[in-house]
Amino acid sequence: MKPALSDKSLRYPCSWNELPCGEAIKQGVEQTLEDISRQFFGYHLVKLGALSSEIELPQVTIRHQVNHIKSLEVASQVENTHVIGTTSSLPYQENSVDTFILSHELDYAQDPHQILREVDRCIIANGHVVVSGFNPFSFAGMATWLPFKKANLIHDARFFSCLRIKDWLQLLGFEIILERKLVFSELLFERKLDLESPLQRWMQRNMGFFGTVYVLVGKKREQPLSIIKPKWKRVPKFTTVGASMKESTQ
Repeated sequence: MKPALSDKSLRYPCSWNELPCGEAIKQGVEQTLEDISRQFFGYHLVKLGALSSEIELPQVTIRHQVNHIKSLEVASQVENTHVIGTTSSLPYQENSVDTFILSHELDYAQDPHQILREVDRCIIANGHVVVSGFNPFSFAGMATWLPFKKANLIHDARFFSCLRIKDWLQLLGFEIILERKLVFSELLFERKLDLESPLQRWMQRNMGFFGTVYVLVGKKREQPLSIIKPKWKRVPKFTTVGASMKESTQ
């Protein structure tokens, strides 16, 4: 298993258009979150990264939504940037954010553990985190081993498995409430991809393990502290019992 921390500088996508079938992937993520996003309540929603900032969730009732872009260079290419700063050191107070969106942010991060630690620090109890990523066991994951199309940004993605991301989230106290696989493609060639086609639907029903993209939704669970009352032991009541002694006769 490759280590999570990497010293390699990765090319970062500034838009879904820079990824093969990017619009189809974006559409698939939005459709997957359409129903469950109704459960996202609160005051503040933060979208980490350029790809997350383009995700539209019209069913979310949270009005204050922040697009957090990691650098000024990327922000110059993204519309509606609200905060510019690294995602490994978030400028938000502890327990202040209700929902985080991380769309492929971990795939292009040098230290994904640190990003999740910051998310865990800032999110409130019962808050939600959405993580989408590329599946290493998919057609696209296997295609990255081929020695061509190196200019494709898919080659820079780190392809952490869905099981590994779930393990990281659960260690931080998140309960996985949604897991979905979608988009069946090697993502090496530019072409129109219809997620509603019979082939895509059949693959999703019968070969979900090989889905190119996975979407996870976790909910932060914190058990409240409860006062444990000591169990007082009952003190047995002793009663004196009169004892008679017979005098011995000589």
